[in-house]
Formats: sequence, structure tokens, C-alpha cells
Amino acid sequence: MGQWQDFTTGERLKVLRGKMTQGGLAERSGLSLHTVQKAEQNGNVSLPTLLRLAEALHSDVAVILGQQAPRRGMSPDDRAMLRELSRTVHDTAAGVLHDPAEGAAPGPADLAEAAARMWRVYWRGAYTDAGVLVAPFLRSVALFAQATPAGQEAAANALLSDAYRAAGLIANFLGARDLAYAAIGHAIRYAELAADPVRVSMLGSARARVLLRDARVEQALREAEAAAARTEPTFSEQGSSLLAAYGKNIIFAAVAASRLGDSARAADLLSQAHAVAARLGRDVYTNGLQFGPSYADAQAVGVNVSLGNAGRALEISRRFDPSGLTQAAHNRMLLDVALAQCDVRQWDTSLDTLLEVCSSHPEWSRHQAIPGVIIQRAGHASTSRIRKLSAILGTSPTVR
Repeated sequence: MGQWQDFTTGERLKVLRGKMTQGGLAERSGLSLHTVQKAEQNGNVSLPTLLRLAEALHSDVAVILGQQAPRRGMSPDDRAMLRELSRTVHDTAAGVLHDPAEGAAPGPADLAEAAARMWRVYWRGAYTDAGVLVAPFLRSVALFAQATPAGQEAAANALLSDAYRAAGLIANFLGARDLAYAAIGHAIRYAELAADPVRVSMLGSARARVLLRDARVEQALREAEAAAARTEPTFSEQGSSLLAAYGKNIIFAAVAASRLGDSARAADLLSQAHAVAARLGRDVYTNGLQFGPSYADAQAVGVNVSLGNAGRALEISRRFDPSGLTQAAHNRMLLDVALAQCDVRQWDTSLDTLLEVCSSHPEWSRHQAIPGVIIQRAGHASTSRIRKLSAILGTSPTVR
């Protein structure tokens, strides 16, 4: 059997479909038989179609596009980091702690500094590097929590929630869905023990992110909306952090609604998110969360792409200053811009935008599904650009 990335998208779909008929896949995915047949014949396949196919096949878009092999498509460094992260998450959750080899356990100031460093790396989109930091941070926080006097556990529980949330987000990005669900579950528990409304609210969008990546779009929408509803009655009294967490939940609900093709609901949620962002007046960065005017506009680009409003998406991308975005958020917006350019048949411009982000951040790009979508659809454009992109992403070029 050849390398997974050497197969065509259609061949990969056939392998993943197994004994299921094309008609069965159409029924399970809610797509027409013609659409399934076209996908297996390597016709143009939209991102919403790929999401439906991934959900029906219990797979991932990146697997269908050949960016990841089934179950594992990671580099050795990714695998080593994820193995250590998984062991740490499960050990600490089970109370299996190991004393430091030397010296005293870190104090609150050291842990706060380590958390800030971890989130800075995460915001750059260097998820493997961030994961390397999360494991020792989580172990140190667990030891700190163990030594915390009774009645003073809130600060330790808040830090534990942050560490588990970071582990869950990184695991989700790398496709380790079971670990992502487990880590986010632990994060929710400790946020509730800390009685911290900001962290509890943040975890609504975090769990929605995992559900979206798992193609459980309707559940992601319900999760984000429910988390926002729990926060809404009190957010005005709690300051910018809770308001930002509330806005993040609203924007994730809008993303989920757009993936479901519900344009009216997505537009209403986007409007609410922009109102929250306007109230903040600036982008807020707190404990690994970003929300504000720049973030709302960047997400509006992606929402409009999902709804098929490529022209509107490009208009939004031209009118706002992305300098307030984290590097990871800016990278993702550029992918959405490239996809919108592809949708309006600006093939070479789309590939230029894609090259911009993939060349600057190749490790981040290799774990994204959108580059594969664009390369597949723009296969009749610049051959040299496609070959460059394929070399960066570690996939076989698709040239028509």
C-alpha cells in the first residue's frame, strides 16, 4: 500500500468509505449521491461538503485531503510531545504526582510567569512548542495545588483549569480528539472548583472548538450558545475579561451556524459579537483567550466564506487592521482570505496568499485543512506555486 498522501482525494474517500456504498455515504452525510460521486472522482469539493463527509466517515478533513494519515499523520516531534502531554494529563487527573528532581516546587509568581510564556507561544501558533511547555507546567501546578493550604485552593484550581485547557486545545489542533475532550473536561471541573466565571465561560468556546474539529457542528452551536446564555445576564458587571469570554462564545456560535448553512442565524450572532467587541473597544488577551474588534472581524471573514459570500469576506478583510490579532488568528484569517479568492476564481492570487502564510508558518499550516482544499480546487492554476505549496505541506501536488 502506498503512502497515504500519494493517493488522490477520491481514492482516500473510497478507502475511508470501506464497505459502505456511495448511496450509504450520501444518506449518512446528508449529501446527494451526485455530490459523493463527484467527490470520489476528484471534482471540486467545498469545505462544507468535506466537513459533512468527515463527520459521516468519523474522520477528519485533514485525513481526507492527505495532510494526515488515518489515526496519525504527525511528525516525530509532534508525536513525542503529544505522548508526554497525554501521560501528564492523565497522571495529574488521577493524582499520580512526582516530586521535582531538585529544589522546591514553583511558587505562584513563577507559575504565573510560566503560564504567560505558555500562552505567548500558543498565540504564535507554535503548538508543538506550546505543548512542550504545557506538560511541565501542569505537573508543577498539580504539585502546587497539592501543597496549597485548605481554604486557599482557588488560585491553584484556576491555574489547573488553564493548564488543562491549553492541553485540550493543543491536542485538538493535532487531531488527538480523545485527549482533547478529556483535558477540556478536567479544565471545566477546576474552573468550577475555582468559582471563576471568566474561566468557566472561556471553556464554552474551547469545547465548541473541539466539537467543530470533530465535525459535530450542531453540538458545537448548542455548546457555544448555552455558554453565552449562562454568562449574558452578568457580563456587564464583571469587566472586560468576562465580556471577552462572552463574545468569544457568541463568535463560535456564529462559526458553527455558518458551517450549518444557517445564514440568518450566523448573521444575527455576528451582529451580537460585533456589538460586544464595540463595547470592549479593544482586543482583550486573557489566559489564552483573545476577543475584540480585530478578532470579530477576522472571524467574520471565515463565517462569510463558509456561507458562500466570498465577495463579502474579501471586503471585510480589506477594511480592517489585523495588527491586533495574534499570529495564529492572523494566519487563520489569511487562509480564509485565500479560500475566498479561490471561490471567486482568483486562482493565482489565492495561491499567493496561501504561499504567504504557509512559507512563513509551515508547521502550523501542515495541520490545517484549508490549504489542501485550495490546492485541490486551484489545480489548473500556477503549477510552480502548487509544487511549492505541496513541498511545504508534505503532500503530493494535484495538478490538472
